[in-house]
Amino acid sequence: MNITQKESQLLQSYLQKKLGSNKLQVVFPKHKGHPVELCIQNGRMFESIGTVYRDDDEGEVSYAISLIVLEEDLF
Repeated sequence: MNITQKESQLLQSYLQKKLGSNKLQVVFPKHKGHPVELCIQNGRMFESIGTVYRDDDEGEVSYAISLIVLEEDLF
């Protein structure tokens, strides 16, 4: 099952509180079949920093976030 709009809002609120930044946003893809993204506000733009996945294992739902850091961004 995919992440619902309500789940994304709850997850976004949770991450903002836990990580101490209201600049984090869970963003639905513009194209069907693409993953939900975790973005951070950079000025007026939002930069994707990872993808969010939902796992439902025997009724227990969890979310996994895969963070993406490009080597070129380290310098």
